Amino acid sequence: MRQYLDQLQYILDHGEHHNDRTGVGTKSVFGMQVRYDLRQGFPLMTTKKVSFKNVIVELLWFLRGDTNIQYLVQHDVKIWNEWAYQIYLEDNKLIDQYPRYSDSWRVRMQEFVEQVKTDDAFAKKYGELGPIYGKQWRRWLSASGEEIDQIAGVIELLKTDPGSRRIIISGWNVGEIQDLIRNHHHAPPSCHTIFQFKVTNKFLDLQLYQRSADMALGVPYNVASYAALLMIIAQQTGFTPRHFIHSFGDAHIYLNHIDGVKEQLTRQPKTLPQLTIANKPIDDLVYEDFTLTGYDPDPAIKFQIAV
Repeated sequence: MRQYLDQLQYILDHGEHHNDRTGVGTKSVFGMQVRYDLRQGFPLMTTKKVSFKNVIVELLWFLRGDTNIQYLVQHDVKIWNEWAYQIYLEDNKLIDQYPRYSDSWRVRMQEFVEQVKTDDAFAKKYGELGPIYGKQWRRWLSASGEEIDQIAGVIELLKTDPGSRRIIISGWNVGEIQDLIRNHHHAPPSCHTIFQFKVTNKFLDLQLYQRSADMALGVPYNVASYAALLMIIAQQTGFTPRHFIHSFGDAHIYLNHIDGVKEQLTRQPKTLPQLTIANKPIDDLVYEDFTLTGYDPDPAIKFQIAV
């Protein structure tokens, strides 16, 4: 994972300061790319601990076509909680009553999450994040109103026309995104904008274009998630997974993440772990079908999410 550390260092050295939507501010570089070879191991960060469970459960959530956090919280995965909670506070005009990251804010969020976990009606109203990844991957809405399963389409193309240059999934549905922007009640429009599969002989590669990349907090999850997705799709179609290519638009480090990034840059990468996946139909996969071995990371580094 030296490639990732080199990217962090480059942004620290050459990134430009920008104000941003969250108000935190960033150092960012526009336009970067890195390549990971899965034959060298599964690219899960070793210079800090990354929750493998979070990566896989979130990926399975996407593959379910789900956009409601109830599935995640029922599996004790918290990474989308703040987005839904923020929508809940705004919807009920509670923003001023619960200042962000105050003790009262944290207590109320835990109550909110517990209610989402157990109360289906409440979850349906307040656990929904809008038409983000799962919706676009499995239920893309066309101009004519047709829902299109892009994952199923990719698997079919890889089986029937593996030489195609059109094996693409888009998370950027312009019509739905414009509605989101106008309504404001949503998680951010898909950061993972578009990804493409390419077959070379027996090998399957995957390239992701990510319009916006939180390098310290989000990208380690993104790398592992898309590497796992590449392995899943390769297994479904009879190819050998090879390269995950990660291309960035705005690659940024939030200003309140810089100290943690500098700490991580003092650490040396270790041998990558290995991932095996049960040979089952894609829609039957569960977390227990993923086995990670040889993962020996350095301690986690706490990075605050910018909502």
